[in-house]
Amino acid sequence: MRFISTFKSEWTIDDYPLNTRFHTDTERWTATIINWPGMAGGGNTTLEALEDLRKSFERFKATKKALPRPGTKVPIEFATTVRVDRNAELAKDFIQRILEVEWAWISDESTLWDFHGDETNDGLIEKIGLAYGVDVSDMSSGNLADIFDRLAKTRSTKATASSPD
Repeated sequence: MRFISTFKSEWTIDDYPLNTRFHTDTERWTATIINWPGMAGGGNTTLEALEDLRKSFERFKATKKALPRPGTKVPIEFATTVRVDRNAELAKDFIQRILEVEWAWISDESTLWDFHGDETNDGLIEKIGLAYGVDVSDMSSGNLADIFDRLAKTRSTKATASSPD
């Protein structure tokens, strides 16, 4: 794959070496690009896992400047947490109330899409509205740092409006 990729300037997922694996503990399939940590898809069948991987690949391709050359080892890259850290207490509350887990690592690039396998974010958007009284349905990217900023701004606005003059 690496050798063949030297003759192309634009790559598709078909140019990358893939691996599929059945997990007996979850009874689900995963599909990954070999040597590319984090680039994965999952599903109830091999085809579903490959399709989910293809969607992840296309999302990555749409938001990044350059794709790694097929066949090369992609280093693990952690995104910054500067924006999320500005709302650390809100993020902790959100993780427990909305995502319903005790702990999760969230970066400035994390999205609602990272925390479910549904076709839309509608279920989590509805939970956010009920829990915080804020509509985030217009935030199609589902970026959590953006959502936290809106929730914090709304809290701040409500606190200012209700404070005695």
